[in-house]
Amino acid sequence: MKKLLILFLFLLIAAIVVASWSKDERQVVETSVPPVTKPAPQQNQKHPHMQYAATGRVPAYYASEPDKTQLRATLSPELFTGNKKLAYQAAKEIPQTLAQLPCYCHCDRGHNHKSLHSCFESEHGENCGICIGEALMAHNLHKQGLAVSEIRKRVIAAYGQD
Repeated sequence: MKKLLILFLFLLIAAIVVASWSKDERQVVETSVPPVTKPAPQQNQKHPHMQYAATGRVPAYYASEPDKTQLRATLSPELFTGNKKLAYQAAKEIPQTLAQLPCYCHCDRGHNHKSLHSCFESEHGENCGICIGEALMAHNLHKQGLAVSEIRKRVIAAYGQD
C-alpha cells in the first residue's frame, strides 16, 4: 500500500510539473506574438484602385494614334445600362482617343492593359468607376473638339492627383 501511495504522489507531482510547464510555454508564445495594429489609412480613399495615384506614375497608353486594326474590339454598349452603357459607347465611338489615354485604376499592372481602351474590351470597364469616369470625361472633351493631347493632360490632372 505504501508503494501505491508513493506512486500516486509521484504521479501527482509529475502532473503538476507538466501542467506548470505548459502554462509557462503558453505565456512565452502569447508574449512573443506582436500586437495587432490597424493598417495605415490609404492616402486616397476615393477608390481602392487609386492608391497608386500618389506615386506620380502615369499608367500605360499609346503615345501616338494607333491604327484601328491594332485595337481589339470593345464590348457592345447594348450589354449595359446607365453610365456603363455610355462608357462602352464612348469606347466604340472614339477607340483611338481612349487608346491614347492612361487608366488610373492602374490595370496596366494587374491586367496588362495597354491603355484606357483595353478596359472596355472586357467586363473590366463595367466594374470600375475610374474607367467609366475617364471614358465619359474623354468623350465629352472630344465632343468639345479638344485634341487628344489636351484630353490626356486633363485626365492626368483629374485622376493622377490625390
